[in-house]
Amino acid sequence: MEIKIFAGSTGKEFAERMCKYLGTDLGKSKVLTFTEGNTYVKAEETVRDKDVYLVQSIGLHPNNEFTEILFWMDAFKRASAHSVTVVMPYFSYAKGDKKDEPRVSIRGRVCADCIELAGADRVVTMDLHSPQIQGFFKIPVDHLFALPILCEYVKTLNIEDLIVVSPDSGFAKEARSYARYLNAPVAIGDKERVDHSENANVIDIVGDVQGKNALIVDDFSISGGTLIDVARALKEKGAKKIYAALSHIVLNEKGVKKIEDSPIELLISTDSVNNPFVKDSDKIKIVSVAPLFAETIARIDRKESVSPLFNEVPSKVFNNI
Repeated sequence: MEIKIFAGSTGKEFAERMCKYLGTDLGKSKVLTFTEGNTYVKAEETVRDKDVYLVQSIGLHPNNEFTEILFWMDAFKRASAHSVTVVMPYFSYAKGDKKDEPRVSIRGRVCADCIELAGADRVVTMDLHSPQIQGFFKIPVDHLFALPILCEYVKTLNIEDLIVVSPDSGFAKEARSYARYLNAPVAIGDKERVDHSENANVIDIVGDVQGKNALIVDDFSISGGTLIDVARALKEKGAKKIYAALSHIVLNEKGVKKIEDSPIELLISTDSVNNPFVKDSDKIKIVSVAPLFAETIARIDRKESVSPLFNEVPSKVFNNI
């Protein structure tokens, strides 16, 4: 079968980086938004009997991006594609992973059901809010991790006396994985969230950060508030320089300004979300995970195992970042 990569309206830059790694051309396509808000998608070349990969995150415009994915799945299936894989570097609705209060929707499950019903045969994604969300899908899910990419970049900074900091107990397990990779100790923030305002209160830091350079790690940030609160708490506890690493960066313009005015020296994240607000910031460094996704697709096509990519990035992937 022949691989063919197409991009949704917000996935083009990421898809082009993937195609560069794979040495192939991006599929020709068209996306229109009519004046009343309706979305129109069209593949402008044949996909009959091809293995199609649609690149689109559910990120800054989640409702539009999610709906567009559904239309693309239907279009490719009706055009007799052999298989259709959703390459979704960031799945925003994964935050809706449980029924933790009365009369609410488990939004991640609803999205998973819809993507399957629209015709997806497989999903490739990265750093879901919780790994059990893979179970929302009945189709195969390749769940990649930004950790090796981010850690390899952190190593190039040669930070001495490094300590990895989780903003709360919920991310402590992942923070320990960062710490093992970087051969550093761990501290954990004691955070309290009381509502849906996207703000949380950092009550304390558990661990000795006195005289150390701290790396705050988390899966994503919407407002930047928690990162900044943790950074301030670390400063109060005697930490020296503060860095941060995120799998996904969904900050808006206001959030970027807050980071720039904060004690954080550098925020490192990936290009999993096409975020125009972060591109001109001197405090934010974006490293590309497109080569990681491209290598994953290549291994799927060759029917090879993807799991080695979970813990170690091949040098050719990191060299193409």
